[in-house]
Amino acid sequence: MTSNTSQLTLHWFLPTYGDSRGIMAGGLGTQNMHGEREATMDYLTQVVEAAEHNGFESVLTPSGLWCEDAWLIASGLAARTKRLKFLIAVRPGLVSPTMIGQQGQTFQKLFDNRLLINVVIGGEDYEQRAFGDHLSKKERYARGSEALTVTDHLWKNPEPITFQGEYINIEGAQLKELPEVAPPVMISGSSPEGIECSAQHGDVYLTWGEPPAPAGEKIAKVRDRATELGRELGYGLRVHIIARPTEEEAWCEAQRLVDALDVDKVRAMQESLARSQSEGQRRMQELHGMGSDFRDGIDARELEIYPNLWAGIGLVRSGTGTALVGSYEQVAQRMKEYMDLGFDNFVLSGYPHLEETYQVGEGVVPELQKLGITVANHEHHGAAEGEDNNAAN
Repeated sequence: MTSNTSQLTLHWFLPTYGDSRGIMAGGLGTQNMHGEREATMDYLTQVVEAAEHNGFESVLTPSGLWCEDAWLIASGLAARTKRLKFLIAVRPGLVSPTMIGQQGQTFQKLFDNRLLINVVIGGEDYEQRAFGDHLSKKERYARGSEALTVTDHLWKNPEPITFQGEYINIEGAQLKELPEVAPPVMISGSSPEGIECSAQHGDVYLTWGEPPAPAGEKIAKVRDRATELGRELGYGLRVHIIARPTEEEAWCEAQRLVDALDVDKVRAMQESLARSQSEGQRRMQELHGMGSDFRDGIDARELEIYPNLWAGIGLVRSGTGTALVGSYEQVAQRMKEYMDLGFDNFVLSGYPHLEETYQVGEGVVPELQKLGITVANHEHHGAAEGEDNNAAN
């Protein structure tokens, strides 16, 4: 089943562990991850102001051992922006659902309903243990589902809730007032437990950037289960982006990124990722054969796994391991292909995160508009006005 849509919402990523002009090694579960540009409030302010200027709906604010605290960072930056929303990563169940409910209600009240929630169940046991969480992945999904049941009630119902589950035991919880807007929930998961939790509790289901066919098959499973539950979800793609005025320029940038990678570091990272409990991570690694063919001097295009979809990022980064690579026009056309499958949200990122917002806002968005796509937070200027857009480098 496909769902043709002509409306698209773009989101960006907030590098709260630092930023870089090269691929940041690490990702989910990684410790001591940092970039050449420190994640100061001054720098992150530049990133969110650029994201707001370029029409992004929100910035994904990550949670993990390598990150600054998502709630504190988002609260500080929300005071420095006007429209931009913050897609804050939370770990329901690891943190009390009543606490998450209070945090969400307060954020909505203080910052004009600019909160979205990104659910992180926790794909890696060793990182969860660092947070004092010793449950298995399957148990975490069950606990997360219970916690989301509580937060959903707190944000939508004024009556107190008493909930006794296998993992969550809450008595008489309620907020002093309901948020004007219940924070929308973005959630992901490729395992059966992840798909079930997403269908039950998500407003938008996110998946990493696989080729269109398997990505479409995955969201079809979620859609079918959500339909059985009487629910309707939006669907989002989490992927990096390397867009330039010409195809040659884009692939030159991909080549620059891959040329900076070290063979030994790639091998060590792939061995580490092979121990991941994440089904989504396994699918990402399969796209580039766990880096088995990587060597010094490799042609970046050898890692093109589908037209304009590049697996080079995943050689040293866990989680989102692919990038859309090509001219502004090519990237827009590829995004439309995903949209034709039902994707209406794209959570993008690029190296460095400050400059790359302009490649999207000034370069890709006009090409999307030429295709008749309405992009949130952008006026439609038509084909003639979009032809001479130049993006910052």
